[in-house]
Amino acid sequence: MIEGVRKIEVVLNLASGSVSADAPQQAEGILSQYGLSARVCASSSGDLEQCLRAALDAGPDLLAVVAGDGTARRAAEMCGPDGPLFAPLAGGTMNMLPHAIYGARPWQEALVDILDSGVERPLAGGTVDGQLFLVAAILGAPALWAPAREAMREGKARLALERARTAWSRAFSSRLRYVIGAGPREKGEAVIFMCPTASRRLSDDEQALEAAGLDLNGAMEAFRLGLHAAVGDWRDDPAVDLGLCLEARVWAPRGIPALLDGESVQLGAFAQVAFVPHVARVLAPRDEPAGAEGEILDAAVNPAVA
Repeated sequence: MIEGVRKIEVVLNLASGSVSADAPQQAEGILSQYGLSARVCASSSGDLEQCLRAALDAGPDLLAVVAGDGTARRAAEMCGPDGPLFAPLAGGTMNMLPHAIYGARPWQEALVDILDSGVERPLAGGTVDGQLFLVAAILGAPALWAPAREAMREGKARLALERARTAWSRAFSSRLRYVIGAGPREKGEAVIFMCPTASRRLSDDEQALEAAGLDLNGAMEAFRLGLHAAVGDWRDDPAVDLGLCLEARVWAPRGIPALLDGESVQLGAFAQVAFVPHVARVLAPRDEPAGAEGEILDAAVNPAVA
């Protein structure tokens, strides 16, 4: 059992669709094995904000959240860099943040691991026009595929096809312009900003985002980039422009579609990106975080990913 963690609050989102009705009992059972008793708030009626606030008001040493990426992001904001340790466990649809920290495994397994031998790690992130992301932000045409992928996950094949046609009609037709820090003005199909937790290239203590501009001129180049990602390092692809980023500016002739941690956002024609060095304190596995590059690259270049 890790030192300094005695009081634990657990928040579960039973409405997420991937958290079972007996999850509260499972959480209590796991914690009881370590001689810990935790207060569990299981929400099924949209009162997650109240659950999170009540949990933090109780002054825990650890806040564990079993929910989707949106709830995890909000919980990290509420914990802050000086608050309790935070464990965002997989309980949503995409689970990009839990997978980046704990790997693609059930929340029960990840919870046991960190209670056995977890270590504190800083959780860095970024903002796009003030909106926080903790894994990655994808700005540009690839974000247009998100509604089609969501419809496919929900089993709505006809709606997915209609959305895919709409996305395809706009893909490769509206290029972005962007400036990373004090660098030159560049252009491309999309720009990806990855947080240290998600990037295999960056360590947790590196104080920057990894920025990757994708200069894709058609479907074949997108396919080639996907192939590079499958067999080697996607950074070696000639369509990728890499750099470290503390701040960036991105603009386009019209509004910029974006994905923030997998969630669709429509930005204006001009967006500012900034690195946030310390969002919260995460209780993570002793081994290095797993990263989430594969999921990010799938979202950027593979419209069929589900």
